[in-house]
Amino acid sequence: MTTLESLSTGAQVGAVLPLLTAVVQKPAWSAKAKKIVAVVAALVAGVFAVAVEGGWDQFQHGHLTAATLLGVLAASQTSYDLVWKPSKLAPMIEALTTKKTPQRAE
Repeated sequence: MTTLESLSTGAQVGAVLPLLTAVVQKPAWSAKAKKIVAVVAALVAGVFAVAVEGGWDQFQHGHLTAATLLGVLAASQTSYDLVWKPSKLAPMIEALTTKKTPQRAE
């Protein structure tokens, strides 16, 4: 695997990751909590992408692993800010996957 392939894999995974992350996140969470979940999800997805693309032996190549991890992180943050948030799709998924609790009558 080359550096360009690593970045490409990272970008592809990162582009759709915000939609998957939105399933877990809740609208009521703070921006900081959402950012932490997004970064952790990107790192986990990056490790998974490295393992799938190049096998576990791929982790011996530190610069390729780092390129994939950074590619996932950069693409996920960028695609969320430029596509998924303005389109309201990620926030809609957050709202749809949030369990509604009945309001008590006062």
